[in-house]
Parts: sequence; structure tokens; C-alpha cells
Amino acid sequence: MRRFVAEKAKRALSSYLLSSSRSHPSPSLTSSPLKFYSTAAAMASKLNPPVTVDTLNPKVLKCEYAVRGEIVTHAQRLQEELQTQPGSHPFDEILYCNIGNPQSLAQQPITFFREVLALTDHPALLDKSESAALFSSDSIERAWQILDVIPGRATGAYSHSQGVKGLRDAIAAGIAARDGFPSNPDDIFLTDGASPAVHMMMQLLIRTENDGILCPIPQYPLYSASIALHGGSLVPYYLDEGTGWGLEISELKKQLEEARSKGITVRALVVINPGNPTGQVLAEENQRQIVEFCKKEGLVLLADEVYQENIYVDDKSFNSFKKIARSMGYGEDDLAVVSFQSVSKGYYGECGKRGGYMEITGFSADVREQIYKVASVNLCSNISGQILASLVMNPPKVGDESYESYMAEKDGILQSLARRAQALEEAFNSMEGVTCNKAEGAMYLFPRIHLPQKAIDAAKAVNKAPDAFYAQRLLEATGIVVVPGSGFGQVPGTWHFRCTILPQEDKIPGIISHFKAFHESFMSEYRD
Repeated sequence: MRRFVAEKAKRALSSYLLSSSRSHPSPSLTSSPLKFYSTAAAMASKLNPPVTVDTLNPKVLKCEYAVRGEIVTHAQRLQEELQTQPGSHPFDEILYCNIGNPQSLAQQPITFFREVLALTDHPALLDKSESAALFSSDSIERAWQILDVIPGRATGAYSHSQGVKGLRDAIAAGIAARDGFPSNPDDIFLTDGASPAVHMMMQLLIRTENDGILCPIPQYPLYSASIALHGGSLVPYYLDEGTGWGLEISELKKQLEEARSKGITVRALVVINPGNPTGQVLAEENQRQIVEFCKKEGLVLLADEVYQENIYVDDKSFNSFKKIARSMGYGEDDLAVVSFQSVSKGYYGECGKRGGYMEITGFSADVREQIYKVASVNLCSNISGQILASLVMNPPKVGDESYESYMAEKDGILQSLARRAQALEEAFNSMEGVTCNKAEGAMYLFPRIHLPQKAIDAAKAVNKAPDAFYAQRLLEATGIVVVPGSGFGQVPGTWHFRCTILPQEDKIPGIISHFKAFHESFMSEYRD
């Protein structure tokens, strides 16, 4: 194909030369050779551009990320139209329920965290007498503590590639207080959110397409995307929707054996707890079974624990997989566990600050050296994100000036999220052909929609997955943005969508009303 295009360019160039020689005296060619060759090169470039979709890395083409996919792009176009042509659609605003981005939906940041960030970002404030009246005493004290562990107090300078040592000390102390087991700051790698840490582990584990990673289905598309980008194979294990998105060990064994029978070397198991997009919280006994499975099969346990603060049920609590492994008597020599945490979720929702970390345990010294080498390629994560990660793992304590206001903000956000989750869950379950499991944690609901055959046929006619067709129609009728379940993976023949619980509480009744009206109209239009 490329040879054909090149030949075509040559023929076009020859034709151009011939016509030029006929229409212009030959001295013009010799008097301005640079202009002539520039024109010729431009023509050739247009006919044979240096980069096309066909010449891109095929791993990039294979990679997909539904959370910011086609539906969201369409929503952004509609938003521009609403701004330039008010009244052009049957809604006044776009409600982005597609992504866990709390502050974009008017969630307020935690005051203590922002005060410390302000003081560390502009240390000159600490020397001003007015600051004592503007900032709490414990935020001023914490800012001094943080600046004292940053070399030169330079928050605009590069740090150690794993992150500032003093901040890793603080995070390790927070992990130890949470789990009741020691944490080593040398095991912590601070990253720009959890996503780079996931990419780093995939880059380290995946050698060829014959290396596989066990991932839950449904899954957060970061995992399928990163596996594709690094050239590995996603080995799916299906969560059981009928048991509240349960993780069955028998399913893990089945998928592992099937992958191995195809010549795939399974390197690791991804577990998302609390679940995204499914919202389940694993029981402690189930976690023990998972740890035992990884120990027996020699798998790295990749624990996505970014929603550890988002628990909405009284009968369950968060337990890190490292804590579970240590409580079972497994130490560094027994099991490799990587835990991912982020400042983007929880009650803090600081997505734009890009802070997070991974804690790696159970790796040999020579492997850790390679992990550090990969981390050092990126120099370091941003310092504001590093500071925020240390604050998230070490918030105000009883007796601190900010403690009561901090707890009021934290509890207010989490309690409101629980109420929003319940209201949306009840609304979805009241709709014809929709079933929705309870959101025990995280920030999402993942309802199943039983679509009429006519709707499925209509979707196929426009070359769309049925749930993507539903999501697009919902957007165009209401301005509500959800993510089709096909972007997360699902049992073949079933259809879902992911909806966040993040719109502010006073907007939830309106969202429910518009959603119900749309769904009733959609089902009436396509009823068999």
C-alpha cells in the first residue's frame, strides 16, 4: 500500500514538473531551486504522510478506555452546543456521571488538606503574622514538619524517585496504624495517582503476549488498557452478579487452568476492593481465600485499594490484602503483594492533584532495583501530590485544632454518598427490566438492563453495542452521561451501564426523574 502511494506521488510530481516546464521558462526552475523542491516535498508529504493510523504502534490501536470514550466525546460536543446555542437541546446542562471525579461535581476539598498544601506551596505565608488568623495551628505545624523533610524546603524541585523520604515515612506510619502491621518506607513508591503505578507493574511483569494478568470482569478499563499497551494478555475472571458481584475461587481456578492450557504464563491477579465498577466490598474470609490462591499458584497479588475509605454498609469494613496476608502468617518471603492507593477517591476526591502510591512487598532485592530503575526514568511524581498522599494517610487526630471540623467534613461527604447510592439503587430497581446490586462501597452503581430485542436490533443496525446505544440515547434525551457496561466487560449477552453516585445530593431527585422518564419512553419505543 505504501509503495503504491509513493509511486502515485512520483507520477504526480512528474506531471507537475512537465506542466511547470511547459507553462514557465526553464530559468525559473534554476533561479529558485529551493522553492521548487519545497513545493515538490510538500506534495509528496500530503500524498504519503510520515504517520498514519496504519503505521501507529498496534498496541496503541488495541488499547481502549471507555470511561473517556465515544459517549463522553459526544457529551462534550453537546456541551459546546449548549454554550453557543442555548436551548438547542431538551436539557440545560451535561451531568457527567461517567467518571469518579468528585470535585468536578461540586464536592468541596477537605479544608485541612488544602491549608497545608497552600502553606507548603508558598512557605513565605508561614512568616506572615496574619497567617495565624487565617490557618489552623495544626495546619501550620504540619506544614513546617513537611517542609523540614523536603531538601532545601524546595517544593518546586525534583525529589527522590520514590518520593520524599520523610513523606514516605509518614505514609508508612499511616499504613502501620491502619493495618496493625509494620510498613517499610522503602517499600513505598509515590506516583502521580495510582494509574502510573499500575502501568509500572504491567511494564515490569509483561514480557510478551504469552504473559497474562488475571483481571475481574467487569473491570476498571485502566487494567485492560495497560495490559494492551504493554503487549500482554488479559485473562478474565467473571464476578458473580447473582451473589452481589462475588469473587469465586472456583472461577479463578477455572480461568487460570484454561489460560495455562493455551500456553499463557499467568503472572498476577488483579483484585479491586472495594469494586469498580461493581461497588462490592470483599468479606475477610474471601480475602484469605484469594491470598491462599495466589500463594499456591505463585501469582503476584495486585490489590487496587483506592476506594478504601468508601464503605457504606455497617456489616463490612476495609482490610488491606497486606494486612490479611500478615494475619495469616505470610511474610516477605511467602507472597508478593502490591497495594495501590490514590488521593483521587475516598472522601478527599483530589483527582487533579495527581497523588498516590504503591506499596510493594515480597520482592527480592534485585527485582526491587529494577522497579526503582523504572521509577527513576520518570524522575519523580509531583510534590503537591506527594504531600497530599502523606496527609490522606495521616489526617488530623483527636486533640488537634482541625480534628472536629475535619471529621465533620469527612463524615458529611461519606454519609451523603451513602444516601445518594441508596436513592439511585432504589430508582434503578424500580425501572422496567433493570436490576441493580447494592453499592457497598466505591463510587458507582452498575445496573443490568434487560433490553428488548427490537432495541438490540436497532443498536446492531448502527453498529453499536446495545448498552452503548442506550447510553447515547440517554445522553441525547437528558444530558446524563453514563458509561456502557461493554466498556468494562460483562458476561456475554448481558448489558449494563456504570453510573457514579457523585452528583450533589440536591441534584439526585432530578437525575432520577429524568432517567425514569427516558427509560419508560425508550422501553415503550422498542418493546417487542
